[in-house]
Amino acid sequence: MEKADNESFEELYNNSVKEVVLDKTVTGKIIEITSKGEIFVDLGYKADGLIPRKEYSFNEEDDPRNDFKVGDEITADIVKMNDGTGNVLLSYKRTRVKKAQEDFSKKVDAGEIFEEKINQINEKGVVVLVNGIRVFIPLSLSGIRKAENLEQYKGQKIKFKVIEYDPQNRKVIGSNRIIEDEQKQKQETEFWSSAEVGKQYKGKVVTISAYGAFVDLGGVQGLLHISEITWKRNAKTEDFFKVGQEINVTIKSIDSETKKIQLAYPEKEANPWDSITEKYNLNDVVNVTVKKFVPFGAFVELEEGIDGLVHISQISEKRIAKPEDALEIGEKVDAKIIEIDQEKRKMELSIREIEGVGNTENIEVNAEEQNVDNE
Repeated sequence: MEKADNESFEELYNNSVKEVVLDKTVTGKIIEITSKGEIFVDLGYKADGLIPRKEYSFNEEDDPRNDFKVGDEITADIVKMNDGTGNVLLSYKRTRVKKAQEDFSKKVDAGEIFEEKINQINEKGVVVLVNGIRVFIPLSLSGIRKAENLEQYKGQKIKFKVIEYDPQNRKVIGSNRIIEDEQKQKQETEFWSSAEVGKQYKGKVVTISAYGAFVDLGGVQGLLHISEITWKRNAKTEDFFKVGQEINVTIKSIDSETKKIQLAYPEKEANPWDSITEKYNLNDVVNVTVKKFVPFGAFVELEEGIDGLVHISQISEKRIAKPEDALEIGEKVDAKIIEIDQEKRKMELSIREIEGVGNTENIEVNAEEQNVDNE
């Protein structure tokens, strides 16, 4: 009778304990956390579970006492049925990895953007960890230039999307550039759907050249020609702007097919030709600076933004083959205004007529002297 009672008790006991098998994920109640960071777990089994400190986290500095207390439930994977001391060896770290991989896979499938600190960096790329999952981002896809000091980026956060995910071979490739490309594409679509001539934008100067500046309007660049910046001839774009500077611009012309945009600068100074007749008149004698030679004459400057042509026939009373036979670049001379065309922004001047006046006076003086002598 006693034997039967014992068998019944053993059967009841065996039926009451959980099924615990290798590689199974189990959940139990924490019964102790030691000063060494070991966690003892009641699994409802004939032996307790043990999570050593090294099986708690990939980060050795993580202390389970900061995350759990006695009485909390914890889920872990069974590593060994007997750790050598009669306990079931558990790994909380492995469970976290499995859960992290599941969550990670869902986020990758959804095309989510990750943001993590750069853990390692070299000339080939950077490495980040997402809950223990190693992601490699090639330098060409990182947004970091090879010429830069790469070490300065270690520890900094980087945004990326996963473009290749092969968990079986532990191959995970990320890209920051794809985010920038997608944002740029979105900006371009939004821009072209609303762009029109005359619309004003706050843009950023991205490139400066001899003929003007390219301005980013938000994923799309337009050209602000030097002639739209100033009326001054021979002016340099860098005298007005620098790369990175924000300026207000308006669309002057737009070509949706070729994606070319010409810009205007609202803050351009007033055109000096608009008030030319208030300053200068026909037959005025002005002091000018020789600026440029051409086969048919010389261009001279009256003031910044106002220039005119002295035709080769109007340079000297003497016959000359080319303008530089009588003038030098930078030379200041007096000239007479002989034609003004405000509408076409053109002016013609004559140096010869000034010389002619001087010669006539000399002839008259010589004649008077000759008459006196004759007397």
